Amino acid sequence: MDSEKLEELLDSENDQLQKLNNIVLKAIEEEKLISRKLLEFEDANPSFSSKIADKVASFGGSWSFIIFFLFFMLVWIAVNLYLLQKPFDRYPFILLNLLLSTIAALQAPVIMMSQNRKEEKDRQRAVNDYLVNLKAEVEIRNMHEKLDLLIAEQMKTLFEIQKEQMSIMAEIKRIIEKK
Repeated sequence: MDSEKLEELLDSENDQLQKLNNIVLKAIEEEKLISRKLLEFEDANPSFSSKIADKVASFGGSWSFIIFFLFFMLVWIAVNLYLLQKPFDRYPFILLNLLLSTIAALQAPVIMMSQNRKEEKDRQRAVNDYLVNLKAEVEIRNMHEKLDLLIAEQMKTLFEIQKEQMSIMAEIKRIIEKK
């Protein structure tokens, strides 16, 4: 009869561990769902204008653009000064200045649009990071509560097992004393 009670106590402890295991698995699954939701935020299909703004911004802010434009300006100046008998843009290069001003006037807002879009993405990522950190904090607190519950239940079970062992030892002592 005493061994049946010990087995019952051990089974109840296994049931408690299984319940805790299920709770942890559920929490992990919830975390996976949050991760998937955060990945959905990433702009999978940006608009055509956003793609163009990003391309212009990436090219306009590169060494390739600077080198290409310096080369273009040198060729423009050389062609108009030395190669043509009747240059289409004489020395003060007014047409070149107009072209440069137009490119700068168009390029600046496009780059700003791209930067604003990236800034909005960064802002949303910061909010998502905050939510993930908040979720992690809640999960850590829940884990501490689960561990505290587990320890309390194990201590209760251990005291019951110890109590049962003490009663078995007392019974063994009585049997030995009777002999």
